[in-house]
Amino acid sequence: MSICVHLWLKMALPELIEIVPLAAPVRAEITVPGSKSITNRALILAALADGEVTLKGALWSEDTEIMFDCLQKLGFEVSKQNDPDELCNRTITVKGLGGKIPNAGTAEKPLELFVGNAGTAARFLSAFVCLGNGVYRLSGVARMHERPQAALFSALRELGYRVESENGNDKLPVKIWGKAESGKRKAETKCRVSIEESSQFASALLLSSKIGGWEIEVVGENAEESPYVAMTSKLMEVFPKNGGTFQIEPDASSGSYFLAADWLIWIAVDGKLNDVTVKSWPNSGFQIDENYLDLRLLPKSLSRSEHLGDSIMTSIVMKPFDFDPELFFTGEQDLQSESFTNFTDLGRLRVQECERVVALRTELTKCGAKVVEEGDTLTVWPSSLRGAEIETYNDHRMAMCFAILGLKVPGIKIKNPACVKKTFPNFFQKLNAAPPHGLGAEIWEIKDGQRTRKLSGEDLFAD
Repeated sequence: MSICVHLWLKMALPELIEIVPLAAPVRAEITVPGSKSITNRALILAALADGEVTLKGALWSEDTEIMFDCLQKLGFEVSKQNDPDELCNRTITVKGLGGKIPNAGTAEKPLELFVGNAGTAARFLSAFVCLGNGVYRLSGVARMHERPQAALFSALRELGYRVESENGNDKLPVKIWGKAESGKRKAETKCRVSIEESSQFASALLLSSKIGGWEIEVVGENAEESPYVAMTSKLMEVFPKNGGTFQIEPDASSGSYFLAADWLIWIAVDGKLNDVTVKSWPNSGFQIDENYLDLRLLPKSLSRSEHLGDSIMTSIVMKPFDFDPELFFTGEQDLQSESFTNFTDLGRLRVQECERVVALRTELTKCGAKVVEEGDTLTVWPSSLRGAEIETYNDHRMAMCFAILGLKVPGIKIKNPACVKKTFPNFFQKLNAAPPHGLGAEIWEIKDGQRTRKLSGEDLFAD
């Protein structure tokens, strides 16, 4: 059965699964879904365009479906078609209205927008609805209500918009009054926004700035160099503002797991030839995680703000295997040597889907790795690892990073694997599918500590 066919008859992905290490080399070219960061930016830009926009290769996952649904609720004509080459992509058509938002609510009954735990949807829509003519209420899951929003809300107020956080803590849930409901607007159309906690605050404002007539000053650590702010600016330059077609490239963060697998499988089968690649690896400069291709051999220091984005989590989890293969295979490698790597500038990882710095340290230590947390830096040494039951904290990237470990380390079990639906619903299908379209990994359901059912096909889709 092709992994590109999603049958209506399927079983849910179990609560606990085990990845069985590979025993043979693999030659595969993996297709990964479209970039989440680009897709959700493109959906906002398409709604702002003056004409119909077709987005090809758009990611279809929990986060992007939330954005799609919110645009529908705001009154935009949006439609989607399946992508014949990738199960978790869609061709999405949006009829842009040049900055007009058809639907709105009132102060007594605001238009409700549910954003789940999608940071991009929460932040981008907060600025976007300011262009409307009514009142909007944004809410999400409990974790989203804990994530920071204050810098964005402060900037919107500076522009003259009325923003009321229900709990008085400048987090979600929030009511936002659009331009016609905010009272007398300030003559000043400039605002300042800090990206110390999230670059999404600046991206949210920039995406709607042309229609809103806003001038945005971005401040905070590495403000001018923030890769995700740069992504937003580059997309705005090339996006078809008067309608047309825009191609969304594969997600480099998602691709990093399979590039890591290439290295790990090579180690697992004692250096035997193996070749795992990612089809159409991006090289546009939009995604900082394009750099992962050249950073699989780790330097002494690797920065979340300068070198990699979310794929730094992949590098952290792979670091225990960052050793000299010739020495390793002859038994002469000192796994507790000074060949550590400092992973720096990790502060933003603390306020994402989970507290990722603590989560990475906790779960890697559970597997036997030597990891030290100091400030916003994790230092990781080459280490001998053992199997463990991995808590994913409902974080898709925790699940995928540690699942890749299972290709080498016996006994890696992943709790709540369905959390990958946030950005990569068919991730485990691709691990399991036969080469050349997958890695051929064996995956089992675990109950009461025992393997009970070998999983394949639709059983591995995270719905």
